Amino acid sequence: MRTPALLLLTGALLAGEVVPAQAQTQTQPEATLAAALQDKAALGQARLRVWGFQVYDATLYARAGFDALRFAEQRFALELAYLRAFEGGDIAKRSIDEMRGLASIDEATATRWLAAMQRLFPDVKAGDRITGVHVPGSGARFYLNGRLLGAVDDDAFSRLFFGIWLSPRTSQPAMRETLLQALTTPAAPAGR
Repeated sequence: MRTPALLLLTGALLAGEVVPAQAQTQTQPEATLAAALQDKAALGQARLRVWGFQVYDATLYARAGFDALRFAEQRFALELAYLRAFEGGDIAKRSIDEMRGLASIDEATATRWLAAMQRLFPDVKAGDRITGVHVPGSGARFYLNGRLLGAVDDDAFSRLFFGIWLSPRTSQPAMRETLLQALTTPAAPAGR
């Protein structure tokens, strides 16, 4: 039985590589989170609670018309605002566990991805925000409190990582439903 999912930032497979913020060469990530979110709006929010503990608030940022079933084809951001402290290494380990719940990952790839996340993910305290940006065809970029941490230049990694929250196969379907609720709720008629 899987332990409750998404206890931490949790959150075919190509060889992934972590790229520190100072050494970006492929597609240059935006230096600030504000620049990365420039044309996106908050489309949904959800709070993760596990065994009565409040873990984090998740916010999905994307353009209008975001299609959750085709999330891997669209650029978006997912921000986790932590409500308690966690070690970065634990966040990375939990993320690999969640990704393995979505797809089979060979041991060499899992080891490489875990190492990449362990290098990127810092220890967090209540109030810290880690934001991941999915860039289709490129990979994932990560920001801590708006400051660029670096990237994992691997599209397969990025698809599975963000699938922790957005895949229909997530281990936290109620959280996914809440996060995406605004995308399926019809707008109120004009004049109300």
